[in-house]
Amino acid sequence: MPSTSTSTSRPTASAAKKTAAAKSAQPDALTLLANDHQEVAKLFKAYEKLVKDEAEGDERQEIAQQICEMLSAHAEIEEDIFYPALRGALDADDLLDEAEVEHATVKDLVGQIESMDPDDDLYDAKVTVLGEYVTHHVKEEENEIFPKARKAKLDLAQLGAELQSRKGELVGESDADS
Repeated sequence: MPSTSTSTSRPTASAAKKTAAAKSAQPDALTLLANDHQEVAKLFKAYEKLVKDEAEGDERQEIAQQICEMLSAHAEIEEDIFYPALRGALDADDLLDEAEVEHATVKDLVGQIESMDPDDDLYDAKVTVLGEYVTHHVKEEENEIFPKARKAKLDLAQLGAELQSRKGELVGESDADS
């Protein structure tokens, strides 16, 4: 006959498993940022295909707009939350300074693309260069900054929750602007 304490501990163990599962479902900071990197890389590939297929301007503009919105939100959460947390936890100011300069260049290109018509001269070239620049930035971030962040005494799960929350606000603002 099972004891009462076993049956009472089961719901507690089950609740603990559900809590752990919920936490594992929420990506940590590095996973969230890496997922963004992969998603924007797919958008750049889709854009390249549209250019190769000589797609209409509105189709290219739609993908370019998604790229620009995603990069804007991504840069903001890194600059407002991720980079400041890293600055306090590791000795990598030179890498973080470079990352912020790269963000400034990305934002400049995003602004130019957003103010252009897809049939303007250099539109496709600017989107292509933006993709190349982002690819370079992602490699540095994932190969140099992320490993240092893993070794730091940071709560990457909590940081991921903060990044996700802020990203949700930004994407919501972007949708409201449309």
